[in-house]
Amino acid sequence: MTLAVTATTATAQDLPSGQDVTLHEVLVDQVGAEAWLRFRFLAPSIVQSGDGVTYAAAEADFGVLCDAIARPYLTEFDLTADIVVISLMDRAVPFGTSDPDATQFFETFRVADDACVWQAF
Repeated sequence: MTLAVTATTATAQDLPSGQDVTLHEVLVDQVGAEAWLRFRFLAPSIVQSGDGVTYAAAEADFGVLCDAIARPYLTEFDLTADIVVISLMDRAVPFGTSDPDATQFFETFRVADDACVWQAF
């Protein structure tokens, strides 16, 4: 089951990549026995290659977004998560659907000791 949590619009500036992103939505769902919170950001500057923000340029943004946006959101809405997913997408793509023209980047974290810890999946 996926539950959309109403999110206030948040603009993240001063990211390591220099891009501006906007929080599009926060989804809460259960994956097996784990609670997953997915923070989906619109990042119109991201690109697979060429002119724009590539994954390599955006890589450090994920940890900053987890620490600056996701962790405070968890506290504000009294939520817990086993996994926090930070997604960047160049356009709004409905969750769970495929858009071959869209660029999307994802990273996963666990929140431990008040910090976001990157997880390899």
